Amino acid sequence: MKRYRWSGLLLGGLLIATQPVRADQPKLPRVEFTDQKLDNGLRVIISVDHTAPVFGIAVTYNVGSRNERPGRTGFAHLFEHMMFEGSENVGKGEHFILVFNNGGNMNGTTNEDRTNYFEALPKNQLDLALYLESDRMRSLAVNQSNLDNQRNAVQEERRLGEDNQPYGHAYLDIDNLAYDNFAYKHSTIGEMADLNAASVDDVKDFFRIYYAPNNAVVTLVGDLDPAQTLAKVKKYFGGIPSQPVSPPVDMTEPPHYGERSETIKDPLARTPLVLMAYHIPAGNTPDNYAVRVLANVLGQGQSSRLYQHLVKEKQFATQVFAQAESRRGPSLLYLYAFLRPGVKPEDGAKAIRDEIAAVQKDGITARELEKARIQFLRQQIGSRQADLGTAQQIGQYAVYFDDPNLINTIVDKFDVVTADQVKETAQKYLVPEQLAVVTDVPAAVQGTSAKAQREGK
Repeated sequence: MKRYRWSGLLLGGLLIATQPVRADQPKLPRVEFTDQKLDNGLRVIISVDHTAPVFGIAVTYNVGSRNERPGRTGFAHLFEHMMFEGSENVGKGEHFILVFNNGGNMNGTTNEDRTNYFEALPKNQLDLALYLESDRMRSLAVNQSNLDNQRNAVQEERRLGEDNQPYGHAYLDIDNLAYDNFAYKHSTIGEMADLNAASVDDVKDFFRIYYAPNNAVVTLVGDLDPAQTLAKVKKYFGGIPSQPVSPPVDMTEPPHYGERSETIKDPLARTPLVLMAYHIPAGNTPDNYAVRVLANVLGQGQSSRLYQHLVKEKQFATQVFAQAESRRGPSLLYLYAFLRPGVKPEDGAKAIRDEIAAVQKDGITARELEKARIQFLRQQIGSRQADLGTAQQIGQYAVYFDDPNLINTIVDKFDVVTADQVKETAQKYLVPEQLAVVTDVPAAVQGTSAKAQREGK
């Protein structure tokens, strides 16, 4: 009997089948790469792609908010900003100017588990990219003026993105409620008081410990000659001294003994939000892949169960979503439901629990499993459309799991998940003692009439 997969278009989150494709269809092209370390411990990964005369470079540091300590939160993200303040041979803001003026783009990001910096440039600007990244790794300009400037920028980013946004504190509080271990309990953006307390000496120590070549991975993907590229990497980075190995992070989460809940009265919210988080295993483990399938089935796209039942049928919610994290340590499955006016939060939460209970009782269908596989494959294809995306993925896999080859095996690991495994993981992990719930409800604003609140004034 022949087995088929359905290929199709993804429109508005809804999979539209167009034609059957054999289950043994060709897989994603393999990404070939070299992987070696310099004498100073810098890991260098190079992959050749002659499709276009461009390249992407990602410098991924083994440091995120999990490496912070109480009273000094927000350092990893603060340092992402500090890294653009200039170095011994590059002036403040010059990094941006040089990249943009030479036809490139660039940025940096921070999360719980890593910090990365990246550029995409024409192939003839390889020396520029390596020079810029190595100069700030070697000689970042750490002084009071730069610290004050970027501390203010980070604090304003928190005000703009969290403190003065509807539901902003719900997003911050859910991890704090769900975790007991400080590594993942606090937010990446950091606390205002901790940012204010940061000194130049604190920043210098953080740079010395974590921004060392032996704590970083440089990944280059594009129209490159591997031997010449490696020689240039050695030229620019080889002389940067290594540092003592950064202290390990204990991410062990102690046992939980009951459901946790919190209600926020939000003056900026106009409708309730129910935000749930279940503890799940770390990324790149069989059960984590199974929960990622479950997240797809429950709340990704208009064909998902939560959308069909809570948005379309019961009309409890305007938006629903499920997302399974793939962290280096204990991770979370998030479930969001933005409720319609007049819907009680407890009714919205119960509707979500009912969908989870249905999976625990009856499992998922073969069609849902196949849809999840196709959508995951589509995501992987999308992330590898540009050399820079491939470089970022390889660098992150190297830092997270010491497995850059995960770029070639992750689809297979996702595809071997079975419907029975999804049901079993739902029964094992989606239980009350692993659950945290933040309910964000509109709050009356003092001095504002009820009519004005309804009109959004």
